[in-house]
Amino acid sequence: MKQMVQIIRKADVEKEYVHVLKLELDYELASLFDAMQQDNNHEVSKSKQRLQEIHVELEALHAL
Repeated sequence: MKQMVQIIRKADVEKEYVHVLKLELDYELASLFDAMQQDNNHEVSKSKQRLQEIHVELEALHAL
């Protein structure tokens, strides 16, 4: 029974983490757009790097 509860809790935590990552994904895409509009190559690069990290995390959670 304890294992079942732990599995359910883990699934809930992962579900919430996926939700947070998707919100962060939206924010980072908006940041990338702003940086591109301002022709700020440094911020574009930072946003692209963070987007790649988010992608890897989502892929690891099979949330894509």
